[in-house]
Parts: sequence; C-alpha cells; structure tokens
Amino acid sequence: MPPKAAKLGILAGGGELPRLLIQACRAAGRDVFVVAFKAQCDLQTTLDVDHVWVNIGKAGLTIDQLHANAVREVVMAGSIRKPSMAQLMPDARAVKVIASGLFHKGDDSLLSAIVQMLEREEGFHVVGVHEVMPELLAPEGVLGSFPPSDEDQISIRTAVSAAKSLGAKDIGQAAVARAERIVALEERAGTDAMLTNLQGNADANGAVLAKMCKPDQERRADLPAIGVATVENAARAGLRGIVVEAGGALIINRAAVMAAADRTGLFVIGVTP
Repeated sequence: MPPKAAKLGILAGGGELPRLLIQACRAAGRDVFVVAFKAQCDLQTTLDVDHVWVNIGKAGLTIDQLHANAVREVVMAGSIRKPSMAQLMPDARAVKVIASGLFHKGDDSLLSAIVQMLEREEGFHVVGVHEVMPELLAPEGVLGSFPPSDEDQISIRTAVSAAKSLGAKDIGQAAVARAERIVALEERAGTDAMLTNLQGNADANGAVLAKMCKPDQERRADLPAIGVATVENAARAGLRGIVVEAGGALIINRAAVMAAADRTGLFVIGVTP
C-alpha cells in the first residue's frame, strides 16, 4: 500500500480553483489545511474544511499556522488582487520581501521570492496546482465544436507572440490581437478587466485572446488560467476565440468551459508556442 500523501496547505485566493483542489484531495483521501486570504478568498471555499483567515500581508501568521497544522506541502491557488501598501499591512516576514524591492517588480519575481522563502527558510515543499491536479493542464488542439479559421490563425500567431513578449517583461500573461494588429495587453488588473474594457471596442470584434506562460514562469505559482468567466467575457467583447499554452495553462472546469465556448460560438485551442 503506497504511503499517504503529505498534508497539503492551500494558500487560497479567489475563484473556483482552491475549491477544486480541496475536492481532489478529499477524493484522494488527502488531508488539507486552507489559509484563506481576507478580501481575496471566497467564503464558499472555507466551508467544511480546516482553515484560518489571514490578511495577505501577514506572512508570519501564515507560516506559523502552516507549521501548527502539520503542513508539509504548500500550493498557491486562486486569483490575487495585488494590494496597495496601505492595504497590505505587512508584518516582519513580509517586510523582508518588500525591502528587497520585489514588491514593486513583476508578479513572477515576487512569487519566486515567496516560493524560495517557504522552501529555504521554512522547510515546506511548494508544489504547483498542476502537480496536484494534472488534468487541469490544457491539452493541445481544439476544445469544443468550433475550430479557428485560416484568418484566425494569423490572429493566434500575433496574440501568442504579444503575450510572450509581455511575459518576458514580467508584466502579464495575456494579449488580444486581430490579424497582425495587437488590440490589447494585460495589465495589473488582469485578464477579465482587459476583456471588460474591450466591450464596445470595434477593434476587438473578431479578435483572439492568448494566455501564455511567461518565458521564466515560476510554474508552481500563477500559471495562466481560463474558466467559464473568461469565455463569457471574451464573447461579450466580440472576440472569435481563445488560445492557451498546451501543457502550460490551466483550464478550470474543462467541461464547463467547452460548453460555454459552444454556447457562445467561440473556439478554444491549446497550442505549443
């Protein structure tokens, strides 16, 4: 009989992903402990599971709670809206990261520093969402009933290239393009905000959204992800489809995403850049 998997600590932001991890661990008989970040994590995530609510700037309390609950492996899951310094209210451990200047750099630099702190200084083993639930990784090829057209392929190449260039600067993971023109680039507010801002913009009609890994992506944190809301927001903006990195992006609830794509007439495709 194989040994029981180590207790998993879930650092939980918003959205469905932390709940999917909890369900997967329960199905596998694995114990979990949730650190739910205030003003980030959904209340629904904490129902019927061992958890603690923590301000996102309280790194010391987070680490102490993980140790106190015998957590050995840690995963980061869910969306995080980066707080201002006033909202952060950092404690001494968080100040160490801020003092290094990483708070003012890109998200990947910040997340890499957090991973290193958890592993090197605190002895945890940080794992990626895709290591716990590999079935969430996007496959290569078309998902759903609608394949991209030849014209869409030009938009796909432009959007993928733009997303990769943006990621190389550690700014974002997503871009929207139509033919050979870049329509929009993801900013700190995230993909949904970008798509919302495109509603009513004629340049977005017939365009394609690409979500790609950054070239130096810390794959144990913040892999690009799409869900039903992404598809619906893309449809409202007038887009033709969505392209994600095969083996490098997460599709949250794949069956529901495919159903949403079919319902809205969008294509969803996984590609290897």
